[in-house]
Amino acid sequence: MEELATEIRRLLGERNAILLSHNYQTLDIQAIADLRGDSLELARAASRTDAEVIVFAGVHFMAETASILNPEKTVLLPDANAGCPMADMITAQHVRAEREKHPRAAFVAYVNTTAEVKAESDICCTSANAVKVVETVDQGEVYMLPDKNLALYTARYTNKRVHYWDGFCIVHHSVTSKHVKEVKAWYPGALFIAHPECRPEVLDLADHVFSTSGMARFVAESDHDEFIIGTERGLMDRMAQDHPQKRFFLASPKLYCVNMKKITVEKIRDSLINLEPVVKVPEEVARRARAPIERMLEVV
Repeated sequence: MEELATEIRRLLGERNAILLSHNYQTLDIQAIADLRGDSLELARAASRTDAEVIVFAGVHFMAETASILNPEKTVLLPDANAGCPMADMITAQHVRAEREKHPRAAFVAYVNTTAEVKAESDICCTSANAVKVVETVDQGEVYMLPDKNLALYTARYTNKRVHYWDGFCIVHHSVTSKHVKEVKAWYPGALFIAHPECRPEVLDLADHVFSTSGMARFVAESDHDEFIIGTERGLMDRMAQDHPQKRFFLASPKLYCVNMKKITVEKIRDSLINLEPVVKVPEEVARRARAPIERMLEVV
């Protein structure tokens, strides 16, 4: 594995490429990445890089976002089948239909959407900045899509009226309050930190709610030494590696994203050698989707 990592780092240099890894990737991928982070951090990195090639260790909508922000660059997704079921739960046609029903609402698209859906929206958001984004829009009501759980979480912290699409992350939505209560009973001294994509009744049991990078920062700064993690296990594995003196427990065994795990170091190596699979968003769609993403990136 060390030889493979060395080869990948060599290829990245030869291709003038950058490797971006989401927090849910396996530890071997996170270890060799130029940057590991949540969707907001990776979107910012994609907007600022001088690299000619961007290799995305994530899922398809993330690579699309990089392509939208860097139309002149080559964006690679090492496994073209690494998709997002939540992103597939809504289409551009759905958004246009909902706009007719809610003409006064600002449409806020989670970055976990296709380029076509972003192109029909007013502004994007991530789990890290959803509340801030909603507060920045002028309208008194918003329509959040596609994740109803993120919308319901955001509604707790804004006076704006929040409409939402009935979509969800199949990983986070699989966690139930029963799962969490069982784990909390096993480890009563542990803090439960959850992701906003979890169900409302699960968030009600949380000591803190953060995006993935927010979780990582909290754990690093906390004096506490036991944590129940309510997000995909790739982040928990990394935190356990970074903080061996602390103990981590997964809120549910279902917190495993098979799509994220389709990316492997071997596929990253092959992608750099062959410069494929390429993710390229059509120019007209990219042009319309760029503005909502850039508006999100302007939110501090």
